[in-house]
Amino acid sequence: MAQNQAKVFSGGLESASYVASSDILTSLWKDHISDLKPEAQNQNLFWKKVPNESGLTVITFGTTQNLDQPDLHPFSITDNHPFKFICSEKNPNFSLNDSAFSLFKHYGTQLNDLKSKTDLKKPVIVTGYAGGGSIASLFTLWLLEKMDPTDKRPLCITFGSPLIGDQNFQKAIWQSSNWNSCFLHVASLLDPLVSSSISNNSFSPFGIFLLCSHYGSTCFESPVSVRKLLNLTSQLNNQGLQQNCDYGSIVENLHRKAICKDFDGSNISHSNLLQESLALQLCALGFPQLLQLQETRMKSLVEELSKEVQQKKRFVPNKKLDEMKVNMAYLEWYKKVSKKKGKGYYDMFKDQSFPFDADVTRYKKDLSFYWKEEVEEAEKQPQKEGAPFRTRWLYAGTNYRRMVEPLEIAPYYKSGERDYINKGRPEHYKQLEKWLKEDKKSQSIGRTNNVESILTLDSCFWAHVEEALISCQTLKNTRSDVEAKNSLDEFEKYVYGSLKDYAVSSEIFLEGSSFMRWWREYIGIKGASHDTEFANFMKNPTNYKKYMEGAYNFL
Repeated sequence: MAQNQAKVFSGGLESASYVASSDILTSLWKDHISDLKPEAQNQNLFWKKVPNESGLTVITFGTTQNLDQPDLHPFSITDNHPFKFICSEKNPNFSLNDSAFSLFKHYGTQLNDLKSKTDLKKPVIVTGYAGGGSIASLFTLWLLEKMDPTDKRPLCITFGSPLIGDQNFQKAIWQSSNWNSCFLHVASLLDPLVSSSISNNSFSPFGIFLLCSHYGSTCFESPVSVRKLLNLTSQLNNQGLQQNCDYGSIVENLHRKAICKDFDGSNISHSNLLQESLALQLCALGFPQLLQLQETRMKSLVEELSKEVQQKKRFVPNKKLDEMKVNMAYLEWYKKVSKKKGKGYYDMFKDQSFPFDADVTRYKKDLSFYWKEEVEEAEKQPQKEGAPFRTRWLYAGTNYRRMVEPLEIAPYYKSGERDYINKGRPEHYKQLEKWLKEDKKSQSIGRTNNVESILTLDSCFWAHVEEALISCQTLKNTRSDVEAKNSLDEFEKYVYGSLKDYAVSSEIFLEGSSFMRWWREYIGIKGASHDTEFANFMKNPTNYKKYMEGAYNFL
C-alpha cells in the first residue's frame, strides 16, 4: 500500500507556475478588468466583449453590487430556470448565491443575446473580479449548456470571486471533469471577500483554485482541500492581516516568481512523495509564516490533505473498459463451450457442474461491479454531459447486460425465488435498458438476421422462460388455473414476436436448454393439436436451422 501511495503526486506547484508564467493573468487584469466601468450610473451589471486578431474572444464582467454573504436560492430539476441542465437523476437539487442569480436573471434578456452571439468554434475566455467573477462563472456555465461536440470549451478565470453555490451545485460540476476544468479561480489568502464566503458552510468551492499570497502560489482542485485551506486563512482576518487585494500587483508578483523561481522549498520531511509535494505547496503559499504553524501542525495538515487526494476518484474509463473486455471475452468462450455441450451458457451456469463455472462467477462479479459504478457515475452526470456519456458507453453496456444478466437470473431461480423482473432485478440493468430505449440511434444494437452468435436482445428472456416453466407446473397441478393459462398464452406471443424480429439467439433450441424443456412441457399440456403460428414453427426442427441462418419466412 505504501508503494502505491508513493506513486501519487500533487502537481499544484507546476500548474500554478505554468499559469503564472503564461502572461494570461496579467493580460486579463491589465487589458480587460482594470479599466472596466459601467456605461450608466445605475447599471448594476456591465460587461464588454473583445475579440482579438488571433481569434480569441474575451468577455469581462463587472458589477457594482456586493455579492458576498448572501442567502442561497434553491432550485430543483422540476423548476424552470437557466441552469436546469446541470441537474441529474442522482443530484436533482442545488442552490445558488441568491444575489448573483437575481442579478443574472435581471439581465437575462441581454445575457441571452450575448450567449447567442458567442461563437464557441473559436476560443473564449470569460473573466471578472469579485462579484463580476461570480457572474462570469454563471455565464460560462450557461455557455457550456449550448455547446455541441465540435465546439471549444470556454475558459472562466475569476479574481477574488466569492463562492456561488452549495455542495450539490459543486457536485453537479465536479461530476464532469470537462466542466470542472473550465473554471480557474485566482484567490488571495489575504482577500477578505474570499474568506467571508467560505465562512458560510452552506457554500462549496468548485473548479480549480489558484491560491496565492505574496510568498507564492499553488493550485488545488479538491473542493474539500480548498475549503480546508480557506477556512484556515479566515483566521488571518481576525488578526487584521486581510485587506482589499490589488490583484494587479498579485499577478505581477506571481509572474515574476514563476520566471525567477525564487522559492526555497520545504525543510519538513514526509513519508511519501504525495505528502512531500503537498508540503511544498503549503510552503509556497507561506502557510508556516502566515499562520505561524509549528512543524507538528504542518505535518498534520499535510496528512489531512493527502487523505483527500487519495480518496478522490481518478476516473480512467478507457483503460478500465479494456480490462472489462477481457472478462467479456472469457464469457464469449464459455458461451461457445456450452453450445458444444448442447445446453447453452444460461443452463450450464445454472447447473454449476464444471470447474470453470467458478471462474465465470468471478468474471461476472467483476463486470457487475464495474458497470454498477459506471451507471451510478452516469446518473450523477449533469443532463447535458450525461447524455453523450451514455451514448458513448451504451454499446458496451448493452452487450454486458445481454451477456451477464442471464447469469444473474440463473441462480435467482435455482434458489427458488420468483418474479425476478419485479423483485430481484438490480437497478443498473434497468437503467442500461432505459437508456437504450431513450437513445433511438442505439436501438438497433445487436439486430441482425444472422442469429447464430448473437446475444438475445431481451436480457430478461430467461426470466420469462423460468416463469413460463412455473406456470406449466401450476397447470399440471391445477388444470383450471386461469392466471397460469393466460401467462402461458402471453409468453407464447412474446416468444413468437421475438423470433419474428430475429431477436433471440438460436441457442435456445439446444436440446438441453430450459426453453426446450418448457416447450416439451407446454405442448404436452396444450396437446399435439395445438395449432398456432408459433406451435407450427416449433413442431418442425428444420425450422430452427432456417431461423439460425436468417432464412425462415415468418408470415
